[in-house]
Amino acid sequence: MWYRLLADLTAAAHVLFIGYVVVGGFVAWRLPRTIWLHAGAAAWGFGTVLVGYDCPLTYAENWARERAGLQGLPPEGFIDHYLTGVVYPESMLGEVRILVAACVLVSWAGWWWRTRHQPSGSTARPIG
Repeated sequence: MWYRLLADLTAAAHVLFIGYVVVGGFVAWRLPRTIWLHAGAAAWGFGTVLVGYDCPLTYAENWARERAGLQGLPPEGFIDHYLTGVVYPESMLGEVRILVAACVLVSWAGWWWRTRHQPSGSTARPIG
């Protein structure tokens, strides 16, 4: 039972991480110093997709699932198992990747613009 709970918590952490990769740059609009955390998360997230290195959360979930007597994730990994074909059609994978990249780029461009156009010496954050 505990290993199943650990597997579920790991899967939830994975979903949160993916969500942060997509929208973390927008979080940095309000908390500008977090852009570096987001840059690392985005680099890792895109690297797992583009380069193909494995995510440690996938290993952790597989480890917990196997100890719970469950089947591990398929070799394709977390995204293919939980998201592709479930959240969006498999035929839209390329478009989803482009949309995620666009969200990251737009959020970074907005972060850059906001940090450059904030009044000098101002400690107040812009509203909006």
